Amino acid sequence: MKFLWIALLVSVTSVCSAQHFTVKEISFEGLKRVDESLLRHLIKVHVARPYDSLQVVTDLERLNRLPAIAKASVVKIINEDSTYTLRYKIIENFAIIPGLRIGQANDDSFAFRASVFDFNFLGQSQIIGGFFQKDVFSSFGAYWEAPFLFSNKWGLGLNYIDNITFEPVYFQDEPFNYKKEDRGLEMYILYEIDFHNKAELGVRFFDESYVYNETPAAENLPNDLNANKTFYRAQYETNFLDIDYQYVVGFRNIFDVSYQTGGDGLLGDTFIATNSFEYFKKLGERGNWANRLQLGYSSFTKTEFAPFTIDNQFNLRGSGNDSNRGTSFVFVNTEYRYTLLEKDWFVMQGNTFVDAGILQEPKGSLSTITPKSSFEIYSGIGIRFLHKRIFNAVIRLDYGVGIGSRDSRGFVFGIGQYF
Repeated sequence: MKFLWIALLVSVTSVCSAQHFTVKEISFEGLKRVDESLLRHLIKVHVARPYDSLQVVTDLERLNRLPAIAKASVVKIINEDSTYTLRYKIIENFAIIPGLRIGQANDDSFAFRASVFDFNFLGQSQIIGGFFQKDVFSSFGAYWEAPFLFSNKWGLGLNYIDNITFEPVYFQDEPFNYKKEDRGLEMYILYEIDFHNKAELGVRFFDESYVYNETPAAENLPNDLNANKTFYRAQYETNFLDIDYQYVVGFRNIFDVSYQTGGDGLLGDTFIATNSFEYFKKLGERGNWANRLQLGYSSFTKTEFAPFTIDNQFNLRGSGNDSNRGTSFVFVNTEYRYTLLEKDWFVMQGNTFVDAGILQEPKGSLSTITPKSSFEIYSGIGIRFLHKRIFNAVIRLDYGVGIGSRDSRGFVFGIGQYF
């Protein structure tokens, strides 16, 4: 009988405790373009279920990662019946973003890339948009991605790119300019494994060609190369970033592998693997230390038409556009960002950076990657202008200078943080 009373007491206590922690109502305030059904679909805390404070914190991180949300917070209200009402307060981003990148083409003409993307298409955090590029030749691309199309875990993406560029290919350290054409359609599936891990799997069908763009043709150079290829790609991302407007804390790792088949000769089948690791740390009230390590490997090393390049916009600021090509690489970027001015929606940041890297020369082996033969390092300063209510609205200007034997230097302009 004694045990029966103990069991009854435990049961009553459990029921009262469960009632005390039950979520009675969930509401959202401040929504304009974001569809409320999407947010209810994404959060893991639900009505009539036990309240979990850790899950609420995770839900806030999930909402803050959405491009259309600048800041999400929650107010917890205790009701008279010992239940909770959760009121999520949402400050939205303006998510229709134009982009502009300007520079100098490899023939010294003016080059630019203009784009516009809606990162909250239909209020469902879908991405739709495209770009137009003038880099000696005209190029364009169109994109659509719906990460939550089928469920809160499964999504779909499509893109078509018609990219024509004027690129140097190096034969015995001498650059020869080729017209490179890359046209193709890609489809990929997105899957969220859990809050911190997600994966992509895609296939792309494209035509690739290199045409020597100067006359008369140089002796012993390939003049016209063509291949119809199929590109299989898989990506795995681990994300432990905590974003609070211009400040980022934590780390993220993106591992990408692909296999291109359908080519031969100098455009043969290729296996490519890249990995990007980013680490961010808050320093004091206004400082942010940002770091990135990039690794790349290509299996097809018997050609000068290597897949990786050194470029201002992607790895080494101040190096120039497509200043070298290679089949494997190691790049390191580190910068200190400091908030110089912050007024309501506006932020001005200053930054100082060091970019360094080693590139495996075309037709070389991994043993040729040595600091003595191919190490490059650049350092410089920059400035950022940020709008806190527009997604990724960062206007950046950096000036990088080569250190040591590298005499290259120059400005790098773009929209969005460098990484």
